[in-house]
Amino acid sequence: MSWKEIKILNICSYDSEQLLVPLLTIAIPAPSNFILSNQGHMGRKKIVDVIALLFILLFVYAATSKLLDYEKFVVQVGQSPMLTSMAAWIAALVPLVELVIAGLLVFERTRLAGLYGSFCLMIVFTGYIILASRFSDYTPCSCGGVLEGMSWDAHLAFNVFFVGVAIVGVLVEVGMGEIVDKG
Repeated sequence: MSWKEIKILNICSYDSEQLLVPLLTIAIPAPSNFILSNQGHMGRKKIVDVIALLFILLFVYAATSKLLDYEKFVVQVGQSPMLTSMAAWIAALVPLVELVIAGLLVFERTRLAGLYGSFCLMIVFTGYIILASRFSDYTPCSCGGVLEGMSWDAHLAFNVFFVGVAIVGVLVEVGMGEIVDKG
């Protein structure tokens, strides 16, 4: 089996000598060589359904955790040196965006938009984790629920995994559209 890499994202920083150093590169196998290539339309649909369900559970859980202890969430966001000036806006928008994306994922008609939204939100969260964990002396986790107990490295791995899941979901969903259009 040959694996073609699709480079999706390079997050870089400068080292002490002002040389550009990659912090994170996300690459996935091309869908034609991926395990999904031998799946029919129904197999692909089930995979997208499972991916959508994973994101719905993740985003509804995270948003609910933040909203149930909203004052704590606002304080934690405000303690981040990068977010202090925008804490009130971010604290209001993040759970709202999470719930809107979860809502998009519920319906097949809007699922692709929800998958793109999931990808974008996970990229934003991943970028924040990289910046907060590498360049800030103290930043509390404001993810909510059991996610707060994760180390920064565990958070990064968790987020990178879900970025990959979102990419697979988009590629499979787009591939399903091509199958339907040709069929």
